[in-house]
Amino acid sequence: SAQREAALLTTFNEIDMSNVMDLRNQYKDAFLNKYGIKLGFMSFFVKAVLDGMNQVPQIAAQMRGNELVYRNYYDIGVAVGGGKGLVVPVLRNVERMSFAEIELAIADFAKKAKDNKIGLEQLEGGCFTITNGGVYGSLLSTPIVNPPQSGVLGMHGIFERPIALNGQVVIRPMMYVALTYDHRVVDGREAVTFLRRVKEVIEDPTRMLMEI
Repeated sequence: SAQREAALLTTFNEIDMSNVMDLRNQYKDAFLNKYGIKLGFMSFFVKAVLDGMNQVPQIAAQMRGNELVYRNYYDIGVAVGGGKGLVVPVLRNVERMSFAEIELAIADFAKKAKDNKIGLEQLEGGCFTITNGGVYGSLLSTPIVNPPQSGVLGMHGIFERPIALNGQVVIRPMMYVALTYDHRVVDGREAVTFLRRVKEVIEDPTRMLMEI
């Protein structure tokens, strides 16, 4: 349906994961002790996507017939591995969720998916999807939009690569990210702006707290 009805394009970027990895390592034990769940990368990306949507609301808009519908709340689907392959349960009202609530919800989804207990009501109604092929070793891919959504973010593996930084060649843990979007709803400038915002927030996680 997406290939047939939508005008799909994919834009790419790369993210230096150094700062978010350092932050995660610094607080992982305290986070685990307080909430009983590990601090993963997905909660950072969910927060970064939410930040990007606040700047570029078209990413969360949907075509319904001839109407373009915007939302004032954000339900984000997160792909998890299940007994019969990947499923995409939806985190409801992400704008109200903390890091711990996101991680706990994803862990609960993953358990239910492995037990084939994900209900249809948990798969419906998302306005955007995040998928992480990196857990399977993917370097780069072009994710497919889940209609009637207008965008999907693909995360990939973290690999050390040489990059140019301040005129020097350094080794950094890098991740390629891909945003596939419906060009009927989102234009190229908006898509690139959104993905660059995700990159900026992940590379400097304090932006999430300072709202800058």
